[in-house]
Amino acid sequence: MTWLNKENGFEHINTLSKARTPFLFITSFDNQKIFAQPLEHLDNDIFYKLEDWRNYPVKKRTKDFTFSKFPVDFNTYKKALAEVLEEIRSGNTYLLNLTFRTPIESSFTLKEIFTYARAKFKLYFKDEFICFSPERFVELKNNTIATYPMKGTIDAHLPNAKETILADKKEMAEHVMIVDLMRNDLGIIGSDIKVEKFRYVEKIKAGEKELLQVSSKITAKLPSDWKDNAGTLLSQILPAGSISGTPKKSTLNIINHVENFDREFYTGIFGVFDGESLRSGVMIRFIEKEKGKLFYKSGGGITIDSDAKSEYEELIDKIYLPLD
Repeated sequence: MTWLNKENGFEHINTLSKARTPFLFITSFDNQKIFAQPLEHLDNDIFYKLEDWRNYPVKKRTKDFTFSKFPVDFNTYKKALAEVLEEIRSGNTYLLNLTFRTPIESSFTLKEIFTYARAKFKLYFKDEFICFSPERFVELKNNTIATYPMKGTIDAHLPNAKETILADKKEMAEHVMIVDLMRNDLGIIGSDIKVEKFRYVEKIKAGEKELLQVSSKITAKLPSDWKDNAGTLLSQILPAGSISGTPKKSTLNIINHVENFDREFYTGIFGVFDGESLRSGVMIRFIEKEKGKLFYKSGGGITIDSDAKSEYEELIDKIYLPLD
């Protein structure tokens, strides 16, 4: 299929939203590939879930599955991390989301993994890629925009896990930087910016593990005519700060240099406009198919206080299938 480029893609989103046409949209991490299609004519091999919005029936898993992962070796990860830390020491970034591509194997197909995965935000696209994301991006409703940056992860079964993650100075610094970045991003398109909830903890299923994830909620008021230019508004705040870093422009340049793969749709966003409101999710917990093989993309935020071993373990912990 032919993807729309950045200019044409966001303009097409504007056209659909101005007409109050319900549609689904997808953007790549670099916004150079954009998909937007009315829900009424949505291709029959695209399925989505955004909390209680979905276009497919719920099915219960009735058979076992296998899952194996083959992550990058620690020394390779440590070398990339060292490059990022040097950029931080040079003042070129303060927080960077470092990610890797991991070969995986499963007895389940992409469609089966999507169908049975438990997550608030899910997307299946034409047997090419899926995501089962715990992270909202933005919600636009009643002339208000809300974003929910997610930064900070810990094994839920560790002793005093919640207290530990909330007291961790590195995680606190990382989260504060992302909240500040998202406040600034919302300030580009809105007014009366508020941090309504700061560092609240949610539990998510991560394969055989359970993880605690730390999020915040930030809101701003939008112009009353926001539905006439939803694409333009989105373009001004992408890519999502939680999966890029700060300052955004220089950090994106470092990501392109340090990471050894093209993110493509991983860490992009997808969403649905229902004619009145818009919901979207960040495409993390992401699997793509290439020449019949499956690859999982994952990573985490790096700051000056990052420890190579714990960051490497977090990257691996995020490679999972959240199946019952």
